[in-house]
Amino acid sequence: MARFMVWAQEFAMSIGGLGLFAIAFLDSSVLSLPEINDILLVWMVTQRKTLMLYYVAMATLGSIAGCLTLYVVGRKGGEALLRRRFGTERVNRAFARFHGYGMVALIVPAILPPPAPFKVFVLMGGVARMPLKRFTIAIAIGRGTRYLVEGVLAVRYGDQAVEFVRRNGEAVTLALLLILLVGGVAYGFWYYRQSRSSLTRAGS
Repeated sequence: MARFMVWAQEFAMSIGGLGLFAIAFLDSSVLSLPEINDILLVWMVTQRKTLMLYYVAMATLGSIAGCLTLYVVGRKGGEALLRRRFGTERVNRAFARFHGYGMVALIVPAILPPPAPFKVFVLMGGVARMPLKRFTIAIAIGRGTRYLVEGVLAVRYGDQAVEFVRRNGEAVTLALLLILLVGGVAYGFWYYRQSRSSLTRAGS
């Protein structure tokens, strides 16, 4: 793994954000590369802090592309693969959580740092035939939030950002979920006010 990490660093830095996109795609689809993408993102941001938002965007887009690959696998009969890969009991628990919480069941594991399970929920999105738009939005919110926080921490704490997230994973996740909840409530209130205003103008 150490040798692969060195290669990934050299590869990503040689082509910049596209390298980060490629590693994120592999990590979210055909390979399991726990923390490598996070470490790469932090390392690249520390090298060029002015490109933080660009690196965050490329990592997020790469992860979305990789997750869409698993989504297609899930839609084409991935339940048997899920049960073979993760075990029946674990999959049944995940299904119950997925059906109970919908998009949140994707957003939360997308934010959580390794070793929290993630791919099982991605595959499940395809198996359950979750609407593609909702699936993509959930992955974008979860992964985008995670990488943005890591990028901000990299600017602030340098290469110690990943260790900071690892040590304070639960607190960071709770804070992110609280921010998302407040943002969701604010959006709902704004949307309600806009709808009421439109109805009032229409009735005038």
